[in-house]
Amino acid sequence: MEALSPTYSAPEPVATIRPAAPRAAAVPLAAQAVASVFLPLRFVLTGVASLFLGVLLLTLRPDLLATYHYNQYIIAVTHLFTLGFVTSVIMGAMYQLVPVALETKLYSPRLAKWQFVCHLVGVAGMVWMFWRWDLKQVGHFGSVFAVGVALFVFNIGRTLRRVPRWNPIATAIASALGWLALTVLVGLALAAAKCAYPDEPSSIAARAVAPALVALRALAGFVGRFDQMAAMHAHAHLGAVGFILLLLVGFSFKLVPMFTLSEVRSWQRVRWSLGLLNAGLALACFGILLRQPVKFAGALVVAGGLAVYLVEIVAILRARKRRVLDWGLRYFVTALTVLVATGLLGVALSWPRLRLTSFTGQMENLYGFAFLVGVVALAILGMLYKILPFLVWHARYSPLIGRQKVPSLADLYSPRLQIAGYWTFLAGFIATAVATLAASERALPWGCGLLLLSLAIFAVNAALILRHLAPPRTP
Repeated sequence: MEALSPTYSAPEPVATIRPAAPRAAAVPLAAQAVASVFLPLRFVLTGVASLFLGVLLLTLRPDLLATYHYNQYIIAVTHLFTLGFVTSVIMGAMYQLVPVALETKLYSPRLAKWQFVCHLVGVAGMVWMFWRWDLKQVGHFGSVFAVGVALFVFNIGRTLRRVPRWNPIATAIASALGWLALTVLVGLALAAAKCAYPDEPSSIAARAVAPALVALRALAGFVGRFDQMAAMHAHAHLGAVGFILLLLVGFSFKLVPMFTLSEVRSWQRVRWSLGLLNAGLALACFGILLRQPVKFAGALVVAGGLAVYLVEIVAILRARKRRVLDWGLRYFVTALTVLVATGLLGVALSWPRLRLTSFTGQMENLYGFAFLVGVVALAILGMLYKILPFLVWHARYSPLIGRQKVPSLADLYSPRLQIAGYWTFLAGFIATAVATLAASERALPWGCGLLLLSLAIFAVNAALILRHLAPPRTP
């Protein structure tokens, strides 16, 4: 419509048109794009390495899943999964997807780089100190991790302020950030409650931090009033449901329609699912912490939110224009199937009159393992097969479009390896789940070994994708 504009000017004559820039000019542009990809990639690769290390530890120590989960080693491995793997990948993905999903720019990439340093040091130190059961050092490294979380929440929070149109996805992100902050504070309080503090400072350094010691002693006394097992379970659900599951639900309303060429069918269902998840989590954690029967009502509300979410996802998939689901989405759909079974198991475990026996203890182990590995890990691996190729292709080849021939997204990795990884992961998960429920230390290494093989296959495919970040591999 430029011809209708009063400022429109006719094009230059053909003889005066300047020649196009040479192809070599595309190289600096591609280099800038590649540099921007390394911010989310460093989080994602840290997460994948943590997942591999966590499964390796379960393979070498099958007794961890065959005994009750309240011991220092399973707590260390759990934090390796939740903080090292899940939280790292989510943070990296959010730095890339939040600006895309909400049509804005990240507030500060430099702040994100400093946050990665705090995140890496804090998580590595916490996992190691949990393994040694040095809770004083857990608190120190946890504080470093908390600084990183504060930077992350501030960065994403300021990014949300730039959103041109607030939508339910932004609501999911904002509420997840709030639950994450609360989870970290509760975790630090639990660590403080298990430490001993001197009544009278005996050194100059101790006198300098005396006010902090008084505050920590008061905090430890307050937290000590609650049942420690109940407090730990409440802390776990704050992070698992409030941060991890809420973001998984929120982002899937953006990614699933985008990858299937579909659209959200009912924004009302989206709002109801997010509202029920938030309300149910608050009610359930209150009941878990105080050991009140209301936790069962909270579990039912969370289950209702998941049911509404699944109804909307099914509606989105039925309306898709791309009829064949690729294997990345099959990973994700399979994870949602496991989520249904895990949710039902969670409701059963929240029954107020359920007694703790050796069998119900193994059911709790299975509940945590199924959520972290069968739901979250499988969903993340599936989405990484969508996100990683796009990130690398967009960074390396989009500046070269129209200048030379570039590969397609499907050319960046091996679909055969992707399929093999899917079936190997599924077989390993089922075998490990059955062995966990049976508390079989002989069978657990076989199931975890299959999971390790699946992750090795994923690593090979990821390497095939990442090699394209080197100078362009064009025909």
